[in-house]
Amino acid sequence: MQNPTCKHQWEMVNIRPGYILTETCHKCQLVSSYFSFEDYPPFEEYKDGEHFWNVMDSVQSVSFDLRCKECNILVSFNELSSLMLCTGCRDDCRVNDLILEYSSQNIALYVAFGFKPVNEKKQLSPEQISVLEDYYNQIRKSSGTSIRIVSFDMIDDLDSCTGEYIMDRHLLSLTPIENK
Repeated sequence: MQNPTCKHQWEMVNIRPGYILTETCHKCQLVSSYFSFEDYPPFEEYKDGEHFWNVMDSVQSVSFDLRCKECNILVSFNELSSLMLCTGCRDDCRVNDLILEYSSQNIALYVAFGFKPVNEKKQLSPEQISVLEDYYNQIRKSSGTSIRIVSFDMIDDLDSCTGEYIMDRHLLSLTPIENK
């Protein structure tokens, strides 16, 4: 995917507004999430096979790709559901161990999440996570701080995680901010 000879300069492209919907089947309790490009998120209950789906949550978001300005490589992020700033909630969590390791280095730790159910939907690859980390660090370069992004699969018990998800639940417009 990446050109090893290029010093990539990533830019966000193909910005598409929409909603991340989280649904549950009240029959089997399966939780599913997906990105919807509709102008208004669907809230109606519906049947799909053996499942009876109800919307639990709807969050406005954007879907995007990253493209290198130098070599024109395009990396899609269709699998990215959200990023979470890890705040260190459990001593037995591997992500918490990394927070302790990076705390003196001005490195913030984020966790990348894909869509649910994770065992049925394609998740972000390590290379996609690396590109995303590079992008955010390039735009933070002047701040003297950096970030590290890891996969959600480093968290053994997602239900006990208390990190801060990056989201805007009450965003009133789906119009993306224009690039400056």
